[in-house]
Amino acid sequence: MRALLARLSAMGDPVVEDPVAKELLRLRMSIDNMDAALVHLLAERFKITQQVGELKAAHGLPPADPAREAQQIERLRALAEDAKLDPEFAEKFLNFVVAEVVRHHEATMSKNASSAAKAYVSHQSGGNEHLSRP
Repeated sequence: MRALLARLSAMGDPVVEDPVAKELLRLRMSIDNMDAALVHLLAERFKITQQVGELKAAHGLPPADPAREAQQIERLRALAEDAKLDPEFAEKFLNFVVAEVVRHHEATMSKNASSAAKAYVSHQSGGNEHLSRP
């Protein structure tokens, strides 16, 4: 951040000379860093939930787990309160994330079902299903 401020000041940017603008820039850069961290954390979370979805699909488990979701909402609301974050916001955020996870799990199950059906057809035709195509 200091390097950016120094570069902007060297360029004669009048905005950076204003202490309010300088503070605004500093705060916005912090927000940008946090946004980047959130994106990376969500990406890591979705990598793990993808594994959960594959495990559920492989074992015929339902894509959604309402009991687990209720526990997570309760836990996240408590964490939000401790962090002085609006628990309603935290719940809405988790509901959004969970809905996306369930959608991914459903897609995984659908893909696995399609693959299983193709494997079944292949097995039933002795692996020669390509011979019946024109």
